[in-house]
Amino acid sequence: MAEKQFNLAVAGATGAVGNQMMTCLEESDFPLKSLKLLASSRSVGRKLRFRGDELPVEELKEDSFKDIDIAIFSAGGGTSEHFAPFAAKDGCVVVDNSSAWRMDPDVPLVVPEVNPHAIAGYKKKGIIANPNCSTIQMVVALNPIYRNFGIRRIVVSTYQAVSGTGKKAVDELFDQTRSMLNFIDYEKNVYPHRIAFNCLPHIDKFLENGYTKEEMKMVNETRKILEDDSIAVTATTVRVPVFYSHSEAVNIECEKPVTAEGVRELLSAAPGIRVMDDPANNVYPMAIDAAGQDMTLVGRIRKDISNPNGIDLWVVADNIRKGAATNAVQIAQVLAKDYLA
Repeated sequence: MAEKQFNLAVAGATGAVGNQMMTCLEESDFPLKSLKLLASSRSVGRKLRFRGDELPVEELKEDSFKDIDIAIFSAGGGTSEHFAPFAAKDGCVVVDNSSAWRMDPDVPLVVPEVNPHAIAGYKKKGIIANPNCSTIQMVVALNPIYRNFGIRRIVVSTYQAVSGTGKKAVDELFDQTRSMLNFIDYEKNVYPHRIAFNCLPHIDKFLENGYTKEEMKMVNETRKILEDDSIAVTATTVRVPVFYSHSEAVNIECEKPVTAEGVRELLSAAPGIRVMDDPANNVYPMAIDAAGQDMTLVGRIRKDISNPNGIDLWVVADNIRKGAATNAVQIAQVLAKDYLA
């Protein structure tokens, strides 16, 4: 019997993440029958290359999803809130990359290496949420540890690339760097302070509790994905002058005594992870290693000398690929194979 093929749409196809979703689809073995590209009316008339063809960009409308099996959204929270229910009503399963649906109790929040079983929950609303980029790479690394040793508390500090803010932020870092190296005045429009040669402990809006929205995303999403509200999580998220790939220093307090050797062995065998951990030879994950890759890189695995149940990790991943596009395509692949076939 021939493998069933699916009609798929990408909403927000002209954006950086939408483009990357198309690249990930091209590279994947997803059983694709047709691909529909959707964006705002401003992009109508454009054509984007996919597997050697030029595909037209169509306007995203409420009736865009008739005969579409799966739609991957990367078009912003407000757009998703409006259009995703229309897609679901037409029988299309939405995989949404925005923050709009992540904490909805009737919408599964999925990282395929961690909780693929949660995908079954799509039947409630017809929507599956893609987690925040910084959460995705952290839970990929945490999951084997959680399943084997339990986790009481996580302390994470992130070093996040400007591409997480979008193309204008990438351009601003480039322009500011060039200006400063040429001793001319620079402009700042995207961030409240200069990002070139600087670190900003400020991602998204500040909340009343002193945390930012980005930090609280990591707190709440980690608990939802691991299905354990008892885990204590605290986060500090920092924007750094790097174009692509987020890095994270993660301190974990387990429920049982843990060793670096045991964790290294677990992570080496875990899906989606590549261990790079040979400090004596200067081998550890860096942003430049992760850029353009789908794997989550883990290194600096060491015992926390202040806590017998503690372990420290350094976790790096491409925020546009695994942190967004790749994860969404992986969800679509599981959907097609296990639920819609």
